[in-house]
Amino acid sequence: AQLVEEYLQPLAKLPAIAAHLRLGARVVAMSRVGVDRVRTAGRTDLPFVVRLADGTDITAGAVIDASGTWRTPNPLGVNGLLAHGEDQAADLIDHALPDMLGADRDPHAGRHTIVVGAGHSAANTLLDLARLARTAPGTRITWAVRGGSAQRAFGGEDADQLPARGALGSGLRTLVDTGAVTLVQGFGVHTVRRTAGGITLVAADGRILTGDRVVSATGFRPDHSIAGELRLDLDPILGCTRTLADLIDPNEHSCGTVRPHGHKELAHPEANYYAVGMKSYGRAPTFLMATGYEQVRSIAAALAGDVAAADDVRLDLPETGVCSSSLVADNAAREIAARFGLAQDVPRKLAAATMALLPTAASTGDAVRAAAQQMGLDSEIALQIAALTDQPGAPASVAGLISLTPATGGSCRA
Repeated sequence: AQLVEEYLQPLAKLPAIAAHLRLGARVVAMSRVGVDRVRTAGRTDLPFVVRLADGTDITAGAVIDASGTWRTPNPLGVNGLLAHGEDQAADLIDHALPDMLGADRDPHAGRHTIVVGAGHSAANTLLDLARLARTAPGTRITWAVRGGSAQRAFGGEDADQLPARGALGSGLRTLVDTGAVTLVQGFGVHTVRRTAGGITLVAADGRILTGDRVVSATGFRPDHSIAGELRLDLDPILGCTRTLADLIDPNEHSCGTVRPHGHKELAHPEANYYAVGMKSYGRAPTFLMATGYEQVRSIAAALAGDVAAADDVRLDLPETGVCSSSLVADNAAREIAARFGLAQDVPRKLAAATMALLPTAASTGDAVRAAAQQMGLDSEIALQIAALTDQPGAPASVAGLISLTPATGGSCRA
């Protein structure tokens, strides 16, 4: 919210932008004026035509697609397809990060929710559900992961280079160890059945889970259909540019081991068309906002003709951390506080107290919980504050807990 209020809204009021800003517009297709994808002669001399849902055509010399992947979540099916029957039960399935403590509370309070997925979206959903269960008797939580172990979701805990992420893993493990969450491993969803009492998931091996609702936190994928008449060179595995694929392959890289990249790696055969941000990563789940900012800076320089600036891409990320700047650190505390309805100084006090307790605590999670107890703060809220990072769907100006401490300055810290 703060990113919108303090940056995007003032930016939108600049005369050079305000006159061309179209709100509520939905792009449905793109091409070149007067030619389709097959025509080559004179192609780069023709402007783009961008068609909106209301039939309006807009011409442009370049297109930067920053539409993201939030509206195209992965299906539940373990094979990447819709699970059998998934579409018939769509009204009983929520996607990543429902507002369990607000607008989406009632469908889950006092009911049995099955969370499918092993990433940060699943983790934060589980923590929210655990908080809900404390005030809504009868609330039950099952966590289904397709892997044979949930260790990836637990992460390094106290050994994680980023204490915030370690705290998230510790919080998850506590929920499982105490029985607040029932963990089911090796559960690859094959079939979804609507039942009289709710919804049933059937695994490929025949095991069954039945609940009232399902949260599908299985990640996202890009939709390139609006660029179907443009010449794209997409990696057949990830759905990003082929040049970028080897740099971000999640089988080889974490978010912090991706080297800096810009206009060259994001270019397609269609000159002056770029997909940026989360969409540029295709199905790779390791995108960070700091990476996206550098992508856009490089592309803007290239379009302006400043080749030297466009080629000079720089980014320094800790291997398991997130990148923050002094602006991010200054804004993060207020944004986190607003998200949880807390006084503005609470996140900073929690950060300072946690850092003071880390040397003697058994784990990062224990340090966060002890700090919360000192402050009279709900421990699950504290763990969620600590776990917030630049991830899909999270506020861009929220870095991990460690980024709120004075020692981080304006650089990337683990």
